[in-house]
Amino acid sequence: MYKVFIVDDEPFIIEGLYDVVDWAKYGMEIVGHAENGRQALERMSVVPVDILVTDISMPVMTGLELIEEARKLNAELKVIVLSGFDDFAYLKEGLRLGIENYLLKPINLRELEETLVSTTDKMNKSRQEMRLDEYDIHILRSNILYRWITDRIGPKELEERAALLGLDLNQPYVMVAIVRAEFAPIESSLYQLAEQESGVLYFRDHDGDHVVIFMMKDPDTDKARAIRLLQQVRGQCFEDELSISLGSVESLGGRYTDSYLHAKEAQEYYLVLEQPSYVDYVDVQAKKGEASFSYSIDWPEYAKGIAARDKEVLFQLIDSDFDRLRHMPGMTPTILKSIAVEMVIRLKLELNDIQYTAAPDFLKNTVSDIMESVSIDALITAVKDGVGGLVDSLNHDVKSPVIQQILHHIQQHFHEDLSLKALGADYHIHPVYLGHLFHKETGESFTEYINRYRIDRAKDLLRHTPMKVQDIAKSVGYWETGYFYKQFKKFVGLSPRDFRGML
Repeated sequence: MYKVFIVDDEPFIIEGLYDVVDWAKYGMEIVGHAENGRQALERMSVVPVDILVTDISMPVMTGLELIEEARKLNAELKVIVLSGFDDFAYLKEGLRLGIENYLLKPINLRELEETLVSTTDKMNKSRQEMRLDEYDIHILRSNILYRWITDRIGPKELEERAALLGLDLNQPYVMVAIVRAEFAPIESSLYQLAEQESGVLYFRDHDGDHVVIFMMKDPDTDKARAIRLLQQVRGQCFEDELSISLGSVESLGGRYTDSYLHAKEAQEYYLVLEQPSYVDYVDVQAKKGEASFSYSIDWPEYAKGIAARDKEVLFQLIDSDFDRLRHMPGMTPTILKSIAVEMVIRLKLELNDIQYTAAPDFLKNTVSDIMESVSIDALITAVKDGVGGLVDSLNHDVKSPVIQQILHHIQQHFHEDLSLKALGADYHIHPVYLGHLFHKETGESFTEYINRYRIDRAKDLLRHTPMKVQDIAKSVGYWETGYFYKQFKKFVGLSPRDFRGML
């Protein structure tokens, strides 16, 4: 509610304004009144006021003097002048002071109400612009923080931008936490955390992850505080849908960007370490150390195999390594499971640079099969089945020639109007059956697949061209810009504008 203060040396005018106007109807409430300017100014110094309704000719202090002094308390104060004098000099001076209207007594109720409407419209617009300014600042802060934590900004620019945005990056230590969640309230909770707690910074990265940076003076004390704060955030949300990982604590003068990379890596172990609250990179290192007491695996060869999508080469590597490992002195199924999990996680990380969406459940399903294995042979089979299914998915995407043709058609015509009905007619297949087959062989509905494909193309255009967002939307098949924004936010976690701003 906007707050209104009334000033007039005639009490019946004040009483009349209280009674004849339905202030709540216009989103307003009267918070006080006075019979002269001096009295009004004293009260307005302690009571916040958005709109001042004042007479011009009053004892002690005139209305014009009151306006000038009141503007020192609130530069954005809106003023409506009441006067019994149809005097051009008064009107001219009022206009100079930026009044909303100059109303003659007796007051025309309709004219007053129209003035109230126009005044609130102006104030609403001003507040919206202010919110947009705050939104822009969030984007700029996110951009600077992302570039800083990934070492993509020079020292001079960082110093200037940090000072401009009020970013405190001068503590001796830093730790990054990654929060993944599928629900919107987490964002507001983390923004609130960053605003209320000193040394805490928040942004969203290109992967859509929520990134919380903790600047620290004492690593031990401040890390415990960071964990406590993140647990409080968890308590405000749906625990089952929230995963938190902690990166390493790094010296600001050293490899501080490693903390972000380590937090990302720790997220991949979330299903493995079985910690319901959070995964700490320290524990990940301990887990890896436990499994690597005296063995070595040529990880680059696995990377080459997955990049080449060569199942035969990967199977040979798996057979060779596990045959050697299983016969090592002291080897147990538990240690071998840890090695197998390490393997599939490394392969999953390689997929981020290839086409991970082709096998979205690879990590989850394979790790589950590994952990449920009751023998070493079953464990090796689980690894090979997971990797083999992954390669098949990457090599073929789908099995049906019809679906392959449909996907090729989408790739060539994604910017056009596409529907199951039209494609079914082209390929002589009932649209309901086509939709069922498409979902079965791609793991997504027809609409989901097209939207994801279009958004991927839009991301490329945002990265590599200066095209306007509305032009990009049309070029990838969205004629309604609002719908494009909605789909982009759904798949990327950011608006197109935010995504480009962080590049």
